Amino acid sequence: MDKITAHFEKVDRIMAGLARRHKVKKSRRPTENRFEYLAHTILYQQLATKAAAAISKRFAALFHAKAFPKPATVLKVSDAKLRNVGISWAKVKYIKDLAEKVEKKEVKLEKLEELEDEAVIAELTKVKGIGRWTAEMFLMSALERPDIFSFGDLGLQTAIKKAYNLRKLPSKQTMQRLSKKWSPYRTTAARLLWVSLDNE
Repeated sequence: MDKITAHFEKVDRIMAGLARRHKVKKSRRPTENRFEYLAHTILYQQLATKAAAAISKRFAALFHAKAFPKPATVLKVSDAKLRNVGISWAKVKYIKDLAEKVEKKEVKLEKLEELEDEAVIAELTKVKGIGRWTAEMFLMSALERPDIFSFGDLGLQTAIKKAYNLRKLPSKQTMQRLSKKWSPYRTTAARLLWVSLDNE
């Protein structure tokens, strides 16, 4: 039994049961390029994976380069050209805002590793189109923070309702009470809950 499962065994038998039944893959950083990660996150918002991947591919093709474009390069492309590859006008504004804030050092992506969790969220949510949920997912996957839980995530709400046999979706207060026991391994708890829905 690993130390995380052992912790769950001590504090929450239901979470311990999930840990015994499901395997969670070690978090992998999708890219070391933080700007690329966030730009892709914006592109993929509220879209089916296949459609978002196609738009992302057309976006990359605009720049005729092997590496993902730098913020300054993205800023040189007209809004109309970005729109023509299938990016909504709202997302065009979001990506441009991200590029501008990174280029002007208003958002210091290279410094995020040094910040506490809430400070990372505050930094990222300066960008239009990046809310708390997106910042929390960034903390979990890109920065591999071990103790993150997203109270606004519908998948986690649904998984808790199912696992704990609740009549309705849990309130934020219920989720806070439960997740407090899982600390300092709330990221793993979140992944177990997602996996329990076959929706990792």
